[in-house]
Amino acid sequence: MVERREQTHRSEPAGGVSAPDQLDRLAEQRRTLQGNRFLRRLRSERKAMIGMVLLVLLAALALVGPYIAPYDPFDDDFEIFESPSLRHPMGTDSFGRDLLSRIIVGTRVSFTIGLVAALTSMVVGVTMGLLAGYYGGWLDSIIMRFIDLLWAFPVIILTVGMVAVFGAGARNVIIAIALAYLTNFSRIVRSEVLSLREQEFTTAARTVGATDMRIMFRHILPNTAAPIIVQTTFAVGLGILAESGLTFLGLGVDPSTPSWGLALNEGRDFVRQAWWISVFPGLAIAFTVLTLNLFGDGLRDALDVRSVNQG
Repeated sequence: MVERREQTHRSEPAGGVSAPDQLDRLAEQRRTLQGNRFLRRLRSERKAMIGMVLLVLLAALALVGPYIAPYDPFDDDFEIFESPSLRHPMGTDSFGRDLLSRIIVGTRVSFTIGLVAALTSMVVGVTMGLLAGYYGGWLDSIIMRFIDLLWAFPVIILTVGMVAVFGAGARNVIIAIALAYLTNFSRIVRSEVLSLREQEFTTAARTVGATDMRIMFRHILPNTAAPIIVQTTFAVGLGILAESGLTFLGLGVDPSTPSWGLALNEGRDFVRQAWWISVFPGLAIAFTVLTLNLFGDGLRDALDVRSVNQG
């Protein structure tokens, strides 16, 4: 049996294709079949489809918002505290600016910060979890102690502290949010890798001479895609909430930049006098986060192994 494995390792099949390449092709075929089953399952998930449609509409609004806004979001020539009307469906703020236009333009700011922060958190957190789970030992201890340190602080405290130290602004807000939420990705991926590294396909890849990098990124990482995708959808919503909270506290984006959190901050002193300044941005935040959660729940159901097997 040992001699047979050594021969497999040393020789190349006909056609010049190495054994690791053959394993990669088999893994790719298996992932293709799983992807096709996932797409069929996704189409049958009503929550996922509704969430997807709403997300596409929000993304389109973020892209074309500045071009379809009824007024210039910085134009302050209107009457201040004008209640919602046909002329201004969401009223005007304390500076006489059209609130609907500022919310439409603010979609791009809030959505972009939440998305970029989530993607940054995903890349860093997944890499850390992959290395910690695969190699273990002292590297695992160092990475997980760092994750435990971040985990010990509430997200809002951690983000406020980082922005207070490094300063406000969109870039620092993204870094602070990404650092705060990378713990979720690291823990999820590490737990998956601890199981996957002992599976037969991983052992087979080692036997035929595949390198650690090849095993991690060609065999193990694709098998952790399901929880990563679901966690990313939730992380975008959490990022939008975090950005809005920081901007509400005066630690977020530049005050001249229209955003939902800034609108909330500007309207907090006029809740009784002009309730719409705070209510409509709050509804925009709630709608976006609920849409992301709806889509994430649908994805989680579609990616559930038990439900796929039953289908």
